[in-house]
Amino acid sequence: MRIRIVDAFTDRAFGGNPAGVCVLDGDSFPDAVWMQRVAAELNLSETAFAHPRGGRDWALRWFTPRTEVNLCGHATLATAHALGEDGLATGTIRFDTRSGILTAAVGGDGSITMDFPVFPVIPIDPLPGTAEALGVPILASYDTGALADLLVEVADEQTVRTLAPDLGAVARLATRGVIVTAPAEDPAAGYDFVSRFFGPAVGVPEDPVTGSAHSALAPLWSARFGRDELVGLQASARSGLVRTVLRGDRVDLTGHAVTVLDGTLAA
Repeated sequence: MRIRIVDAFTDRAFGGNPAGVCVLDGDSFPDAVWMQRVAAELNLSETAFAHPRGGRDWALRWFTPRTEVNLCGHATLATAHALGEDGLATGTIRFDTRSGILTAAVGGDGSITMDFPVFPVIPIDPLPGTAEALGVPILASYDTGALADLLVEVADEQTVRTLAPDLGAVARLATRGVIVTAPAEDPAAGYDFVSRFFGPAVGVPEDPVTGSAHSALAPLWSARFGRDELVGLQASARSGLVRTVLRGDRVDLTGHAVTVLDGTLAA
């Protein structure tokens, strides 16, 4: 079986977030245990499996090294990139997923724009132990609803960039993952806000660029800045840019992708 590693939310190799992409020949998914083993073998934050459903429609599932997840932005973008490279899909691709129908459209500049649901954020009291787990003071905490992540605002960009959380303590928090964010120190730098994502509870100590997190970050910062169009920088070691456009209860997430490995799975 052919398998690729695609760097998503970047226009250069070895940046952004790497995802495994398996484009299946048949009209159904293989056994979930096998897909989980493949994802564990690749040991990337997510591996995507897609099979055709006719025309521009594809079924899509995502696995971390430890579990199947309901939504993944960067692996969706990586899958759309792989399908476009192979000429298997053109124009707007429709993905049938655990989170409903998601679409991805390739632009003339090679960028890919995904149509995702918005996850409105609700202010909450910090979960017990959050500040201690992150090692920094918390300005505000938010529930992201069905996204199932905790969104935490901290003082400034430098605090986000220098975070060195206790990942064991983060894994014990009552949440899938923790998104940490702050406004950009200098908006003239080309982005409006920064973030990082930690998900040790699902086998992802730190995710380099998390598309799904921007489905919650976009409504938070769009309300704060009074603008529907923003750019987020995920300030991991690899880093990546996510352009967001808020459209009511949907959000467009735009980025580029680069294939860095194309091979055959022997098992």
